[in-house]
Amino acid sequence: MLTLNRRTFLQGSAAACVLPATGLAQASGSTATLIRGAKIFDGTSDQLATGLDVLVRDGMIAQVGEALSDDDATVIDADGRTLTPGMSDAHVHIMWNDTIENLIYASPHEYTGAMAAESARRMLMRGFTTVRDMGGPSFGLKKAIDDGVVPGPRILPSGFFISQTSGHGDFDPRMNYNSPHFGKQVDPAYQRGWTIIADGVPEVTKATREILRYGATQIKIMGSGSITGAHDPLDVTEFTPEELFAIVQAAKNWGTYATIHAYTDVAIFNAIKAGVRSIEHGLFASETTMQMMKEADIFFSTQFLSFSVGPEQAGMTGSSVPKYLEAQAGATNGYERSKALGLKMAFGTDILGTIDLGPFQSQEFTARTAYYEPVDILRQATSLNAELFERSGRRHPYQDGPIGVIREGAYGDLLLVNGNPLEDISPLANPEDGLALIMKGGQVFKNTL
Repeated sequence: MLTLNRRTFLQGSAAACVLPATGLAQASGSTATLIRGAKIFDGTSDQLATGLDVLVRDGMIAQVGEALSDDDATVIDADGRTLTPGMSDAHVHIMWNDTIENLIYASPHEYTGAMAAESARRMLMRGFTTVRDMGGPSFGLKKAIDDGVVPGPRILPSGFFISQTSGHGDFDPRMNYNSPHFGKQVDPAYQRGWTIIADGVPEVTKATREILRYGATQIKIMGSGSITGAHDPLDVTEFTPEELFAIVQAAKNWGTYATIHAYTDVAIFNAIKAGVRSIEHGLFASETTMQMMKEADIFFSTQFLSFSVGPEQAGMTGSSVPKYLEAQAGATNGYERSKALGLKMAFGTDILGTIDLGPFQSQEFTARTAYYEPVDILRQATSLNAELFERSGRRHPYQDGPIGVIREGAYGDLLLVNGNPLEDISPLANPEDGLALIMKGGQVFKNTL
């Protein structure tokens, strides 16, 4: 969970040559765009394809082939740049753009929405066209983006966290308070759509169903201690196996899956046995437990930039510092084990805190080069993430075609990268200069050509 110091990126974060939200194609009266002269990374291949054009019509990739033409299309000459699918992030909190205590307990609820709308715009301008939101009240923002009211990525929302009492989602900083179960007091974290506190099989089942009723794409379980939590030490295991199984089954009944925030080996083991389909963070998993993940085809969704900096740069203070250092000490083993075992690695960043920390999201690309080749990282952020997202089945909100690939019938989410990211991925870490074109759903949001 990266909450880096806001001063680091106050400069150089504005996007250059950005088109209005209506996009170039609509502004020109055309619903088609033809991209010529690009080298193409299709989301899966080891090599770039050359000599192919890409025609996007009505928001979808209509054709990929040689010497394409369309009299009604706006033509973009890529001039040898690399065309990639739009990037995706499997672990964001798009509503979390301040301290969680301020967002829930101290600020007007309209502030959260206003900040999130701007955060979504900036995320799109960093080249992220789809994100899996791992907790927070993002349903309204998703609708506004899908309706074309505000620019931003496609959102696969989790909605409320499910947390036990004193778990990672129990954000109330007070040590003594009236539980909603005993004192009839409603926690603002529930009222504002952040967390449902549930204990025991009946409560977690009901909570899962309530979250699905809101329209969640997948369910996010808070399953172990955290670095920044108000009441949970890093080493604790949260929820019983029976509670975890009940959550997973309720999600399965809706044709989707549960994922879990978990650091401890016991929490991860319990989650695997319960049937979760991805593990968030997971750095303390033993080799035996990771082997179970591989055999069960479970995604590992962890972060590499988060623990490559010191606690001060990561924005840690007070009791969070020793927990951060403990997690950082175990991070290398977690990364090396997962790489050696060949776990399916999602691309997720977990950047949260003040809105100016957003540019760190892009630096995850270069942070991963200590363990993975650029082509592996590109796959993680495109086709592999898309495979994870598809585990939501019919709860996946974007059913018109695949994302994360360049092929006929896929969504028209495309980037033109200055350079060859299979050789040097750093242009994606500096999207202001590194991205010449950003297209989502056939709509051009940036074009510097």
